[in-house]
Amino acid sequence: MRLAQIMAGAPTGGAEVFFERLTIALARTTETLPIIRTDPTRAATLQSANLCPIQLKFGSPLDLLTKPRIRRALNRFNPTIAIAWMSRAARFTPSGPWILIGRLGGYYPLRHYRHCDHLIGNTRQICRHITEQGWPHWRVHHLPNFAPDLLHTPLTPRATLDIPDTTPFILALGRLHKNKGFDLLIRALPQIPNAHVLIAGEGPERANLTALARTLNVGARLHLPGWRTDTAALLAAADVLVCPSRHEPLGNVIIEAWSAARPVVAAAADGPRELITPDKDGLLTPLESPETIAIALNAILRDPATARTLAEAGRASYQARFAEAPVLEKWRRFLTTVEKS
Repeated sequence: MRLAQIMAGAPTGGAEVFFERLTIALARTTETLPIIRTDPTRAATLQSANLCPIQLKFGSPLDLLTKPRIRRALNRFNPTIAIAWMSRAARFTPSGPWILIGRLGGYYPLRHYRHCDHLIGNTRQICRHITEQGWPHWRVHHLPNFAPDLLHTPLTPRATLDIPDTTPFILALGRLHKNKGFDLLIRALPQIPNAHVLIAGEGPERANLTALARTLNVGARLHLPGWRTDTAALLAAADVLVCPSRHEPLGNVIIEAWSAARPVVAAAADGPRELITPDKDGLLTPLESPETIAIALNAILRDPATARTLAEAGRASYQARFAEAPVLEKWRRFLTTVEKS
């Protein structure tokens, strides 16, 4: 089998990080060609795994050069299977003698995937969304993400984050976008005595979040360090991971927290609701509810036994469902089956 992986995503993001993880993992046993939107950092990550990514523009609909360049690259490489990640890559990736697969990590418009032979959704709800649009079940496949094993990652010292060692440390990860619901977390903070919140990410809501924290007199307990590359070390240092999203198709951060054996609180958006068994491996709160976010976080921070039980169950869920080995086995079995069909 020869595999082409096409990604036109942003420099950061959950789908982009998983693209790198999966591409590198599959390349250990499968000859692989990555084609990516121009990004020196992503290219360096792939090159460090002895891959040779092709970097292209993947611009606006007026970009008339990228699609023929992809076609030439694929014709030279002669893949058995080409996987286009998300809508932009699917729009630019041409049909050919290869099996073309679209991989969706959200509820994207399907018009960009009409020429694909198969579609992959990383949650069952996304797969249902696809089949409800008329795609036959046999061409739609659920394949989960995996996270690396973070259990023994050295922690980031709290002093380097301006968080006192003696105070509760609540961690959130993601783009500073309204969909992520970080304003709800900040509104919960006055009800969580002494706790500090660190939101690792960047985006258009930074000024609004900072202003909200100032209005609620919790500015000294909110930390917005921007994008961080040491998320595993942050998880190791944190007492709890919270995912307050209004809209979350999956929630990679939940899987990573489970891997690090950290308790999780999440709003009941589609992804977290599919991942978490309530009160077993995480606590789910209603959407748009700072009050219940505060109640759930206080339940964990004030009761070490509850925190430990949730963390252990989350770690077990990770090992069974989202560790590299079981997920890679599902991907390899799928690719082999599709190749032979």
